[in-house]
Amino acid sequence: MDAAIYNCPFAWARFLPPGTQGVQRQEELAEHIWPLLALTPEGCRTLAKCPKGGEIFCRVLLAPGDCCPLPGQVRAEAVVSYGLSPRDSLTLSSLAEPVLCVQRALPGPEGNLIVPQELPLPALPGPAEELLPLLGLRLLRMPLTEGRFP
Repeated sequence: MDAAIYNCPFAWARFLPPGTQGVQRQEELAEHIWPLLALTPEGCRTLAKCPKGGEIFCRVLLAPGDCCPLPGQVRAEAVVSYGLSPRDSLTLSSLAEPVLCVQRALPGPEGNLIVPQELPLPALPGPAEELLPLLGLRLLRMPLTEGRFP
């Protein structure tokens, strides 16, 4: 697997990008060096409360911006934060008609960079602010086409 999302809600499974698995146990995270690891807000809180287990390594970590400091057992080359704060790398510039806002250059699929931009979102299966980890995963894993989020 090329990517994982920790504490992934069951309803999101069908929306995960190819090569991405939902992980529910901390031990599973420590079994691999993940090219991309996403933490849901609940996953971040769970890791912060857990006694230190095996260290978790990833190239890119997608984590809630309010999950700072990050759990001590997570090591990443790059961190992409998401949330509704202007400090977050991924945020929403509009909630009424959701628009995903890339605030700074991010590591993209196939090693390219995703440049700062705004991406209008199609109809979503839930509130955009709750889906930010899933939206971030899809953005970081799937090439963008026609300037719209797939």
